[in-house]
Amino acid sequence: MSKLIFFIDDDIVILNLMEFTFQSRHDYEVVCFKTGEECLENLHLNPNLIVLDHILMGAGKNNLNGLDILKEIRKINQEVPVVILTGQGDDTLLTEFMENGANRYLTKDDYFIDSLIETIQQEIN
Repeated sequence: MSKLIFFIDDDIVILNLMEFTFQSRHDYEVVCFKTGEECLENLHLNPNLIVLDHILMGAGKNNLNGLDILKEIRKINQEVPVVILTGQGDDTLLTEFMENGANRYLTKDDYFIDSLIETIQQEIN
């Protein structure tokens, strides 16, 4: 049975990369969202894992950033693993995300796809 993974990122290039990377794998079903709000609206689908970008530029002026979305996810579901992706390697951010229930924190570097694949395998398999 395939595992449902939510990817949330406002960068369409990153979302396309995620979809392309995981669509050929029959053990994962991938759903991509451009805003955290879209993710929250679909949590009833019970994803096996959520990959969440730190900085999100939603459609509305009151859009939530990655930390806000993580807090909302944890109000609804304490169990689903959440992996944070960020372009910033900041220890303060890392601490804040981990204190609010993130399972992992990865920096978008040249090799983040390999790290992400490994992390997903560790978290849900």
